[in-house]
Amino acid sequence: MNIGFIGLGTMGKAMASNLVKAGFSVKVWNRSQAPVEALVALGAKSAQSPADFGDVEVLVSMLADDATVQQVLVDDGAIASLKTGALHINMATVSLKLAQSLDAQHQQQGLGYIGAPVLGRVDVAEAGKLNILAAGKAALLEKAEPLFAVLGAKTWVFGESPAQANVVKLAANFCLASAIETMGEASALVRGHGGSGQAFLDMLTNTVFAAPAYKTYGNLIAHEQYQPAGFKLSLGLKDVRLALEAGEAGKVPMPFASTMKDNFLDAMAHGDGELDWAALATVAARRAGLS
Repeated sequence: MNIGFIGLGTMGKAMASNLVKAGFSVKVWNRSQAPVEALVALGAKSAQSPADFGDVEVLVSMLADDATVQQVLVDDGAIASLKTGALHINMATVSLKLAQSLDAQHQQQGLGYIGAPVLGRVDVAEAGKLNILAAGKAALLEKAEPLFAVLGAKTWVFGESPAQANVVKLAANFCLASAIETMGEASALVRGHGGSGQAFLDMLTNTVFAAPAYKTYGNLIAHEQYQPAGFKLSLGLKDVRLALEAGEAGKVPMPFASTMKDNFLDAMAHGDGELDWAALATVAARRAGLS
């Protein structure tokens, strides 16, 4: 199976590397050349441009946001270059509106399309243990399964409309942001009365919230370890905004998301946009006079 892969950021590079190591023929493209060169050294081929994927059966894209997806996949001709019957797997976290637009464009062009954003940080991607949130026609999901088996620990299917997977990812990221926010506020409360925020978070993540997300982000908050960013705070703001847009489109009130958006903006205003989104916890600490 000939595979194309567009978007070799920290997540995409790890994912594409795993496909090459698994023996797939992989052609890659990225705006910066360093990760392309690294993949070529592993055995991948280099595409000349986003429009150089007419020879692939499956195109996988892992891009940062709506604007980049629109530019690279649509404006720069990646989708248009695909031959009729090819499959595109969009693994980016995008808005509901863009997901629906991409679905329509693929149908008009006679292409298969799957929405398949993922849960997991870079170390999880490197280990091939991502949770893949997928939606699309059953036959297309079956075609994609050999790739998903390399990239992830499990594929969770959420319907036949690709956009459904994107809504699920936004909902999941909203829950993660909520966990960071509540741990940040709770640890600030403990610190405000002379207690140890680190000890509190250690207890919390090993008792009532002994779950991977709480452990990971609780540890980052406890040790104020916000660099290097596994997922930038600016991207967290983007995803909360997209969740609010999806809520409005579905007439679903999300009052806590509105509050968190303002807290993300507070962090951005203090120059934290490039830090890990666990740095959202600094907002509560700063307001309490603890940092």
